[in-house]
Amino acid sequence: MTEPVNSPGSTRRYDSSRRRAAADATRRAVLEAAHDLFVRQGYDATSVAEVAQAAGVAVDTVYASVGRKPRLLLAVHDLVLGEGAGAVAAEQRAYVQRVRAAPDARAKLGAYAEAMGRLLPRTTPLLDALRAAAATDDGCRTVWQELTERRAANMRLLAADLRSTGELRDDLTDDDVADLVWSMNGPEYFGLLASRGRTPEEYAALTADVWTRTLLR
Repeated sequence: MTEPVNSPGSTRRYDSSRRRAAADATRRAVLEAAHDLFVRQGYDATSVAEVAQAAGVAVDTVYASVGRKPRLLLAVHDLVLGEGAGAVAAEQRAYVQRVRAAPDARAKLGAYAEAMGRLLPRTTPLLDALRAAAATDDGCRTVWQELTERRAANMRLLAADLRSTGELRDDLTDDDVADLVWSMNGPEYFGLLASRGRTPEEYAALTADVWTRTLLR
């Protein structure tokens, strides 16, 4: 039997949905405020109180919706990678979906390199700040290690996707493939090239060329 619209059960579902939507909006406001402050002032110079003030919420709300400052930086990093979709899981990111939809290994590597060339200029300052803070802050060190391992695990997924095309060299394991891509898609390698005057577009072209020549038959 269809439940009346104004039944207690439907009211609870409506209230629950409304609360979730409000919580999501609050979290998004906090992340956007934190992103703006981290970019303008740097990680060390930005306090959680400033983020709360910019987002129009209480400090406790920042902690409840995202977490402490290292977690806040990680969430901002993931927000950038979401490219407008929010801090979504890796498989839901638009560039990941484009890579998986590409018809062959060369196209997959090209799509991934192009995405890194577009995103690393925005994420590298955040990651550099997190890595520097990790030297003296246990919370930042934990988040940095977590992010490093997460990147490595995601590269193993990319390696498996490339393997499915049948175009990878037979003498390379998936770990070999993942480690090569992982070593070149992080802030360290991007920063080295940028310090030599390479543009993000040149970074993308170089990495795509190296990966294609090294990994494919």
